Amino acid sequence: MDSTECDSCWYYDYDEEYEEYYCMMDLDEDEVYRIMTSRNRHCPYYRQGDDYTLARRQ
Repeated sequence: MDSTECDSCWYYDYDEEYEEYYCMMDLDEDEVYRIMTSRNRHCPYYRQGDDYTLARRQ
């Protein structure tokens, strides 16, 4: 996956306890492997979220 794609994804969130960003999608090992080894490395669960929609969610 392209990290810039994750930065603008609706499901990319910050965990204050671990002080890191993570994907909120509940992916199993097979799905993660399939995404990471695919040629285009495009996440099928990507959902566009701009700064305004992400701020409203908080």
